Amino acid sequence: MRDLIVGIEIGGTKLQLGLGTPSGDILEILQEKVDPEMGGQGIREWLQESIPEFIEKAGRNYGKVKALACGFGGPINSNEGCVLKSIQISGWQNFPIQDWLQQTFSLPALVINDSNAAAWGEYCRGFGRGCQHFFYTNIGSGVGGGFVFNGTLYDGQGFGAGEFGHSLVPDWTSEIPGTVDEIEKLCSGWSIETRLNKPGYVPSDSLLFSKGSRITTKDLGEAARCGDRFALQEIDNIASSIGLGLANVLCLTSVERIAFGGGVSNMGDVLINPIQEYTEKFAFLINKGNYQIGQCLLGDSIVLVGSILLAGQKFNIT
Repeated sequence: MRDLIVGIEIGGTKLQLGLGTPSGDILEILQEKVDPEMGGQGIREWLQESIPEFIEKAGRNYGKVKALACGFGGPINSNEGCVLKSIQISGWQNFPIQDWLQQTFSLPALVINDSNAAAWGEYCRGFGRGCQHFFYTNIGSGVGGGFVFNGTLYDGQGFGAGEFGHSLVPDWTSEIPGTVDEIEKLCSGWSIETRLNKPGYVPSDSLLFSKGSRITTKDLGEAARCGDRFALQEIDNIASSIGLGLANVLCLTSVERIAFGGGVSNMGDVLINPIQEYTEKFAFLINKGNYQIGQCLLGDSIVLVGSILLAGQKFNIT
């Protein structure tokens, strides 16, 4: 029987438990959707109900769970394992989640920002393998980011780093010249869908118009693939903002590789290709030709893998 770690992903829309080996192999996954109305308390109740059953099943089938590893979707004080705030879900302000996990489940626990966890997972076992300097960004319900420099996860002063979604770009939705806004508020899944479902935003000659107030990012990608002029322009605006942000990342850090994850990136080439083109267009001359950019390889398990790998290192679990 092996020593195992339970990974926990707490996102803006998705909850996951993953049973994994210290080397990051995922054996079982349990998924649930976040109910925003229940807030942080609802998520904690789900964890209290689900984790003991998950650990018991692991003991019957695989081995002994030695630790918990949580990737949390929001700013973390990683020195104390405390949530500073959740941007999307109420009920997490200054919450000592690492202590709560340890006391509730009587296991050592590690809590890190979900994008940092994802960056480490993708660096170790995905698109980042073999390089020294790496950047990962998730374009999902929110937009985050994480850096690896010289083969080490970078966390700044311990309050997070690589907050790509909160960097500023020109706001193409504003009628006021010179207006800027955060990448997350323009390009995240929630922002895109809020904009698309705003009355009067989608023109009547668009394929999306018939969907009324139920338009998703998936619908946007499908319409663009069909040549819909409005959808192509919307994606072009999104790609331009992200590409500009990534060109700034390259200028400041000169990372070797950049990987995309998150649900919005699942639109695939119709979004990724223009992002690549705009990144190259805006890139500083020393960066041109000296980086690679592509989708992550770990898919939905990326946060779980990274969290488990980091916990295995911290608690010397092999």
